[in-house]
Amino acid sequence: MNRKWLFAVVMVLALALTGCAPPPTPEPPAAASPQPPGLWGVYEDFFVKAKYIDLTHAFEPVQPVWPGFGNAVFKPAVAGQAIEGYVEVGQEFTYAEHGFVATAYELPTDQYGTQLDPPAHWDEYGATISDIPATYAIRPLVVINISDKVAQDEGYHLQVQDVLDWEAQYGRIPAGSVVMVRSDWYKRWGDRARFNQKPFPGVSLDALKFLHLERNILFHGHEPLDTDTTPTLEGEYWLMHNHFAQAEGVANLDQVPEAGALIIIGFAKPKGGTGGYARYIAVAPPDWPYGVSVEEMPGAPLPKQPAPLRRDEHGVLRPTP
Repeated sequence: MNRKWLFAVVMVLALALTGCAPPPTPEPPAAASPQPPGLWGVYEDFFVKAKYIDLTHAFEPVQPVWPGFGNAVFKPAVAGQAIEGYVEVGQEFTYAEHGFVATAYELPTDQYGTQLDPPAHWDEYGATISDIPATYAIRPLVVINISDKVAQDEGYHLQVQDVLDWEAQYGRIPAGSVVMVRSDWYKRWGDRARFNQKPFPGVSLDALKFLHLERNILFHGHEPLDTDTTPTLEGEYWLMHNHFAQAEGVANLDQVPEAGALIIIGFAKPKGGTGGYARYIAVAPPDWPYGVSVEEMPGAPLPKQPAPLRRDEHGVLRPTP
């Protein structure tokens, strides 16, 4: 018999004779719950409960636009070539006959609605929209509120002192952040005749220089469709020729914290584009009173329309009883 085995048998007998039981075999330690890899834990811990606020106007055929460009046209998409037994050239796609629909857009300009302006808009050596790096995707969001001053003077422009007043309350503006200028002018979006007329609020050249050269922000945004009301648009000229971008036509800044939020930035990417149809989403802390969380609106499945979609007189699909 193997000596080690014999020794073990002797020990068990000895313990039995003395009334002692052998020690229990220890249980293996419970496996620890695996930690979510990478940034998934950050998403679960914060982004699921955070509040999301859309800062974007949906673009449509009837809306404010610089008069030199004109408005977009929405219409049903039609077949560009025939598919035997399915569709003829020029035939509109329909739910009833083809199982789907599609929309064609005639866009007179890429400077339309809520947008992201790259330097190529004004500078022949400037970056185009397809040159904008992926690092634009998420940044700290600063909201400087001048709406009270605009209520007294519709032509008020953001000044350096407004920036310093914000910093006196919240601290230095983070480098690389996006600074949005709240004027509440977006509430006039439905008044096409007034929205683009002067006076309207803007951002002074001194403030732009301070934000970019002293605080090193990524870009700024404003609610009107122009940066300022000077005859030469001096602020936009300076931005574009110094290779900075800007956001225009932003909405809902009155629903966003002035400090402590993030901004998620998305935009169309036409090759060599001189403007971007943009989508800006603010991400606020979970206890913020505005917006909606992923828990409240997970997004899959998406809500069903209350009535069938039909095109209105401008070609826009809307639920129609």
